[in-house]
Amino acid sequence: MVKATKSGSTSRKENIMNFVSTRIITAEIKRLVRFYEQITGIAVTMYTEDFGELKTPACTLAVGSTRTLHLFGADVARPADNHNAIIEFQVDDVDAEYRKLEDVIGDSLVQKPTTMPWGNRSLLFRDPDGNLVNFFTPVSAEAIKKFGK
Repeated sequence: MVKATKSGSTSRKENIMNFVSTRIITAEIKRLVRFYEQITGIAVTMYTEDFGELKTPACTLAVGSTRTLHLFGADVARPADNHNAIIEFQVDDVDAEYRKLEDVIGDSLVQKPTTMPWGNRSLLFRDPDGNLVNFFTPVSAEAIKKFGK
């Protein structure tokens, strides 16, 4: 985009995109909101009975009920049918989080804290709708540098 300045010269303005949120669609919004509040310790701000946001410094996890789908068109999303995305939260100590949440996670555990080849120690589990959730802590020098910790 080219923009004229007051002096008449032109300057190039970059059109920068900012990834700000991921939205989960659910048939049971109260249950899913409670779950995310419990595992993160962060209150979800409910804007309506059908839409809320869990805000972190880096990104927002939005939660919408199936009743919001008509606003986007017909059959644009299906609740509890995610098989290709992982919702990730960086935490200070993934092992401590696992010990704290072991009873909450229960049978939804996919993988106990494990150090991955890319340098993160990861805990993988499913939310009540079956979405994959990863709590991770950078542990290698390269991962620590990448995440600024």
